[in-house]
Amino acid sequence: MTQIDRYILGLFLRTFLVCYVSVSGIFVVFHAFTNMTELAELADATGEGISAVMLRFYGPYMLLLFDLTGAIIALMALLFVVGWLRRTGELTSTLAAGVSHGRIFRAMIFAALAIIMAQFASREFVLPGMRDALSMKSKDLTGNEPQPILPSYDKIRGILLEGKSIRPRSKEIIAPSFRLDGDYAGFDGSIEALSAQWMPANDQHAEGYLMQGVHTPPAIDYIPSVEAFDEPVLMTAHDYSWIASGECFVSTPINAEILQTDQSSTRLCSSLSLFHRLRNPAVHNSMATRMLLHERLMRVPLDFSLFLLGLPLVVNRRGRNLFMMIGAAIGVVAIFFALKMAGSAMGSSGYVLSPALAAWMPMLVLGPIAYMRLREVETI
Repeated sequence: MTQIDRYILGLFLRTFLVCYVSVSGIFVVFHAFTNMTELAELADATGEGISAVMLRFYGPYMLLLFDLTGAIIALMALLFVVGWLRRTGELTSTLAAGVSHGRIFRAMIFAALAIIMAQFASREFVLPGMRDALSMKSKDLTGNEPQPILPSYDKIRGILLEGKSIRPRSKEIIAPSFRLDGDYAGFDGSIEALSAQWMPANDQHAEGYLMQGVHTPPAIDYIPSVEAFDEPVLMTAHDYSWIASGECFVSTPINAEILQTDQSSTRLCSSLSLFHRLRNPAVHNSMATRMLLHERLMRVPLDFSLFLLGLPLVVNRRGRNLFMMIGAAIGVVAIFFALKMAGSAMGSSGYVLSPALAAWMPMLVLGPIAYMRLREVETI
């Protein structure tokens, strides 16, 4: 890396950081002033200072904002840096020395690729662990207020999971009502209770819900447990000592995230988790969920293509000023996202295109154009 590469790279990274901090600051200021009362109440309830509460609440959102805007901010940083180099005459003098545009911009291209890869790492390994914090609403900063439940059907065990509401953070169903569509002797086709707590698999049971305060069927403690496919599905105190009186454990892979009507937690989970969910034969998955996985797989090349599409905007012989370049960049970004949204809409509904083809469509259209633009810039 030459001195001019380090100089341009420093300009690009500083510009990117300033743009990102500016966008993040605007979000925090507007949101915090709108919800300052709720933040203060949360600080009083937890015994923490207001600054600690804001850091705990807005920290994950800063990472989410980086994931959503990193590629666009990288494109804007490219425009600002080239505009600055042209204004100071440094770009003209470097080109006069026989250095091509592609060589000048190489450091920024690799830096943009590193930013996009950092987005990928954050999206797959960091943000999934912050889903609870990112699912909190402005009027529910604890993230555990009851929300409407999305009825879901376990296709293998024949159990329809319903309830009055669900607490997202604690993974608790309020007034659960599980309809049994199968040969479950003694349970009269349903199980109703005061609450049901999601529990992961351990040595005593598979994943499922521990229903507490069971009132339907009555006398649950005297009903024998029921097995299906050589594994216990409905477990009662009649056969298992770890289950207390009035409780019943229902084994099912339909976890609390699937039962939430707000599917933001699903959008924030990792690609591997989405893949396992789609491979689970007991879980019904919509076309939108399949489309989400394919979009995840195509996110990195598409974001890099967006950055490459901005290169012709800064390599021009007509000397367009910075504001004209920004206007053209906004048009490129608008076309890019319009194409992605059109593909997502068709793939999610299954109309015309399958989810896989709909996710690949923007890349099939924009990828060759981005590559040709890169090759063109390298030779100018």
